[in-house]
Amino acid sequence: MLKSKLFLLAAALWQAAIAFASAEDPAAQFASLQREPETVSILTESGSHALAPQANGLWMADRLQVQFHPRNGGLEIRLAAPGEAVKQVMIHWQAKLPADWKYLGDAWERAYGDLEWKALDAGRVMPWYFLTSDGQMTHGYGVMTGPCALCYWTADQQGVTLHADVRCGGVGVQLGRRTLEVCTVVSRCGQADETAFEAAQKFCRLMCPHPVLPKQPVYGFNDWYCTYGHDTADQFLTDVAYVTSLSSNQANRPFAVVDDGWQWNGNGGKSPGLWNQTRPEFSPTVTMPGLAKRVGAVGARPGLWYRPLIASVEQPPGWKLQRDPSVLDPTVPEVRAQIRRSVSQFRDWGYQLIKHDYTTYDICGRWGPKMGAECTSDGWAFADRSRTTAEVIRGLYQDIRDAAGRHTLIIGCNTMGHLAAGLFELQRIGDDTSGNDWNRTRDMGVNCLAFRGPQNGTFFMVDADCAGQTSANSVAWEKNSQWLDLLGHSGTALFVSFPRESVSPDQEHALREALTAAAQPQPLGEPLDWQSRRTPERWRLDGRQRGFSW
Repeated sequence: MLKSKLFLLAAALWQAAIAFASAEDPAAQFASLQREPETVSILTESGSHALAPQANGLWMADRLQVQFHPRNGGLEIRLAAPGEAVKQVMIHWQAKLPADWKYLGDAWERAYGDLEWKALDAGRVMPWYFLTSDGQMTHGYGVMTGPCALCYWTADQQGVTLHADVRCGGVGVQLGRRTLEVCTVVSRCGQADETAFEAAQKFCRLMCPHPVLPKQPVYGFNDWYCTYGHDTADQFLTDVAYVTSLSSNQANRPFAVVDDGWQWNGNGGKSPGLWNQTRPEFSPTVTMPGLAKRVGAVGARPGLWYRPLIASVEQPPGWKLQRDPSVLDPTVPEVRAQIRRSVSQFRDWGYQLIKHDYTTYDICGRWGPKMGAECTSDGWAFADRSRTTAEVIRGLYQDIRDAAGRHTLIIGCNTMGHLAAGLFELQRIGDDTSGNDWNRTRDMGVNCLAFRGPQNGTFFMVDADCAGQTSANSVAWEKNSQWLDLLGHSGTALFVSFPRESVSPDQEHALREALTAAAQPQPLGEPLDWQSRRTPERWRLDGRQRGFSW
């Protein structure tokens, strides 16, 4: 009882000190999270439990334990719950957050054109990390990459709360005697001599001290926005040869990625998930190893698209996810072995880049905008009840990484960047742009590049998706050319998706210029008006200020 009273007294004194701090000093508005919180609670299958502080960073309620341990500048959080099925851990730090500052959160997986600096909102779900800024100084709060929980933040004028979802699918995880390293909390006080974008970069670097990055800039061709899955091998090779001819950098050759539509779906399309042969309409004669060789022969590096968790009717019921039998369960050993075989097969075929897709949706059954405070619905579980969803996803990513080897690049699409960082070289940061609809390209492309640009070179190399068009040229070149220009000079990955047959001389000139720029290392493009616009129009590119009209 005495310990609890002393703890409450210390918390009250700390809160009074914060209130006394000068409101004119932006640094005084920073609330370090490298300390024990004021409240800790756990939601289990049996109900909610408030934990009480003990000695040495330990909080307890019956058999439930949360341990706080300072480590490498962060606060490591560990959970032990023998005999309990735990769903969520909630941790609150008291802090006097300014209501007149702006706040920016991240996204669960890809962003969907909805990232934005906003006013303080207690109901706003901010996955992984958030930034707060008065326009002069920017502070950061978040968890280190690679956590064992799906983490999001809420904030109000009384403080910040970390919500750590440790469910196994949609039910409580059964840890048994295992202690779970839930996450490591970090926070960073901004500096007066840095922009908000620079502060965001530095905070991302703090959250991910060991990113895996490509050795050279990544750029090239992707066929999706030319054909939307109706390509042929001959047309693909024609377009690849053309784009490759515009790429003069001999030390860093472009990639050529064949997207969804190359693979054979047997039984009239009712049996997807077969990754060992091509669709007859794609090519009745060219094999995938043969295609890789022909791509290499025209001077490009071959890449392909892959959906690891889509199931086929031939696979046993025990391999399928409880929530959806059209999806494989990545905790089943045979499924993990099959995924490793497929990725190794692509590598052995000669593909130097693998773009894997849909895993977040396949596992969770929801796209990012529908997730909110819960990435998936209640009531279902993986075959292995002892692992959290975050651990399962991270394990899937690790299997793909291991099977691909050290010399094959990985792009995650519809993947969780905070779980992919440190494993994949590239990450699709936004939903699809378009070869038909300019509004979609502006919203998904420009917005995501601006607000997730700080993750470039700190988590991975970011891929803001393609500059593309179909043969119908339905996207106004006046707008599309600006997106191509921005991408090509942004210092991030550039993929173009233009069919040879429809490229005009003006478009060819712009493509050549963008590809030439993207092949070389460049400074990261900085959006200068991102704190006032969702699609910034003023950018600093290669040291020069540029204006765009979206």
